[in-house]
Amino acid sequence: MEKIKASPKRPPRTKARTGAVRRVNDAIRNLMHASCFLGPSFLGVLLFFIVPFGVVVYYSFIQGPMDSSFVGLQNYENVMANSAFQLAVKNTVVFTGVAVPLAVVLSLVLALMLECRIPLKSQFRTFFLSPMVVPIASIILVWQVLFHSNGVVNEFLATFGVDKIDWLKSDFCKVVIVVLFEWKNLGYFMILFMAALNNIPRSLLEVADVEGASAVHKFFKIKLRYLSPTVLFVTILAIINSFKVFREIYLLTGNYPYTGLYMMQHFMNNMFRDLDYQRLSAAAVILALGMVVLIAILFAVENWFGKDVEG
Repeated sequence: MEKIKASPKRPPRTKARTGAVRRVNDAIRNLMHASCFLGPSFLGVLLFFIVPFGVVVYYSFIQGPMDSSFVGLQNYENVMANSAFQLAVKNTVVFTGVAVPLAVVLSLVLALMLECRIPLKSQFRTFFLSPMVVPIASIILVWQVLFHSNGVVNEFLATFGVDKIDWLKSDFCKVVIVVLFEWKNLGYFMILFMAALNNIPRSLLEVADVEGASAVHKFFKIKLRYLSPTVLFVTILAIINSFKVFREIYLLTGNYPYTGLYMMQHFMNNMFRDLDYQRLSAAAVILALGMVVLIAILFAVENWFGKDVEG
């Protein structure tokens, strides 16, 4: 009988090789599990954000919806040269540059006040949080009553001999919208700062008290450093909300308000109504790039300012 040849023995797996294989299998398994959970969200972002924005970018480089010929940067040049676009950019930058820093500073001051022992603290907090539950239609009605040419504010100023002001059709129009923006957003931003103040290590503040540090020194050297991520978050939220103020302006003044209230959203809304998709797309891309650059600068400033307290 022929002898059966013995099969060659496999080299024994080392512990290092077995551990590496196990880690690879675990990584693949974790990736599959993560994909199952993140897949629906990623699909939604892809369908409703990334793909539409890609279509907008495509439209900004072609002649029109019925003519797909490539025109390069011609649509962007037309938008940049448009007087309505220039006015909208100017008003939006001015409003955001005034309303956003004011909202951040005032909400931080209110949070610091509520951190102290002041009377009627709960009523004070409720007053600033109440705009969050008031419908926008009610807010617009109140503002129309307050700032109408025969409204409450003009009647009050008349007692001091001040002439009536048509607030929404004068150079004071931005003041009305800034006050509305601050009244709506201060409460929410204040709560965010109060939560951040409670997370500051009390041991650092106690050491500062023992060393005889002043309140100003503690604020700038300790509190503000630990508040830098919250300041960044609140600033980004305020910028986003400053673009949403178009809703209130539209309800107060319509499609074509006084020149001081003509914002970027008015320009884009009017381009959409006129079916001018090329200028609309180009303006949307310019706005998106501006937002990306601004937020990148804010992140860089926050990383530089708060680097000493990270970790």
